[in-house]
Amino acid sequence: MITNPNVKINLGLNVLRKREDGFHDLETLFVPYFDIHDTLEIVVGDDYSRTSAAIFGKYAPEMIEQGISEDGKLMITIARKEGVDWDPLKDLTAKAYFMLAEDFKMPPVKIFLEKTSPVGAGLGGGSADAAFALKMLNELCGLELSEADLVAYAARLGSDCAFFVYNRPMIGEGRGEILSGHAIDLSAYDLQILTPEGVAVSTKDAYAGIRPHLPEVSLREVLARPVEEWDGLLVNDFEETVFAKYPELAAIKKSLYDSGADYASMSGSGSALFGIYRK
Repeated sequence: MITNPNVKINLGLNVLRKREDGFHDLETLFVPYFDIHDTLEIVVGDDYSRTSAAIFGKYAPEMIEQGISEDGKLMITIARKEGVDWDPLKDLTAKAYFMLAEDFKMPPVKIFLEKTSPVGAGLGGGSADAAFALKMLNELCGLELSEADLVAYAARLGSDCAFFVYNRPMIGEGRGEILSGHAIDLSAYDLQILTPEGVAVSTKDAYAGIRPHLPEVSLREVLARPVEEWDGLLVNDFEETVFAKYPELAAIKKSLYDSGADYASMSGSGSALFGIYRK
């Protein structure tokens, strides 16, 4: 089975308060973006892989990392143009398999991930890979998990993984895992995403110096207004700390407005920025 896990953008991201468990309560609108995506294949047992030959033909050996679990039941191959600087067995797709294996008798599987979405850009590519892996394993292995079950498993893997189970516009609250549908129509607009090379923002860095607070205007109230009125009201609280460390990102946001964007913002904890333009 082959899928294309897509990325997302955040429309507004308010850090409301710090919780007793060390996490923060957030408020954001997740919106899927399908033009940037990875390629994920999962095969069961010795089934034929349709992507492995392409991966090994397209990528140099130093761009590919492989891992095999101690029990030999999971083999994972990850290919990325910039190289893979993490342990494949700690990739969220592998963690999805291991988590399900705690509750179900899972067959041996092979995971092939061609990683083309940017890493550390606030677009949720890794979270998407995890959620898609859960959905694929559910189908391939006949686990008969409901959508609610998949959401619960995804929330254990990461704060925005649950969103990608739904993969439609959703308001995220709590750590981002408390989701509710939200109708928003951006069909009259074009979206441009810029991902600066060589800038990857860690979540830890993004939270450094963050000052939780309630917004002057609620997220839902701002989103109900025309896009042209969002500037200054629809805020990503991470911009203050991230732009202080990476001023080039602030310059890119300004360039989006200079090029005619009706609204521009950083996505998630950065470093990707996007502009929304009326067609």
